[in-house]
Amino acid sequence: MKRINLLVLTALCGLCLALTAAGAQAQISVTVGAPPVCPYGYYDYPPYACAPYGYYGPEWFTGGVFIGAGPWYHGPAHFYGHVDNHFDPHHGYSGGFPNRGEHPKPENHVDRMPNFHGNEMRDGRGHVGGNKH
Repeated sequence: MKRINLLVLTALCGLCLALTAAGAQAQISVTVGAPPVCPYGYYDYPPYACAPYGYYGPEWFTGGVFIGAGPWYHGPAHFYGHVDNHFDPHHGYSGGFPNRGEHPKPENHVDRMPNFHGNEMRDGRGHVGGNKH
């Protein structure tokens, strides 16, 4: 008799757990928010820190405004632009970074960079590719 009671109790508990689990629904919510305000653009990977002058080539700017990267990318479809990954912390860069909200220095024109030396091409979402020349 004790065995049957234990079996019935176990079955009842299993049924209750199954019914409870069936009613659960997963929800995923991602809030992106506003893009970082950085004078020379921000990196295309979290935590989206401000990139230094010289990381992005001039084609990443329109009228001095960064076209975006990561979830805030708003450039043309199939866009690939030059970057100099020597200024990327993932590639060993440990130099200075501008702060969020900082204004660009007047001598650092982002639409025309005569000394820019890009060594990689990326799309607005961090994918490396495109023509490297």
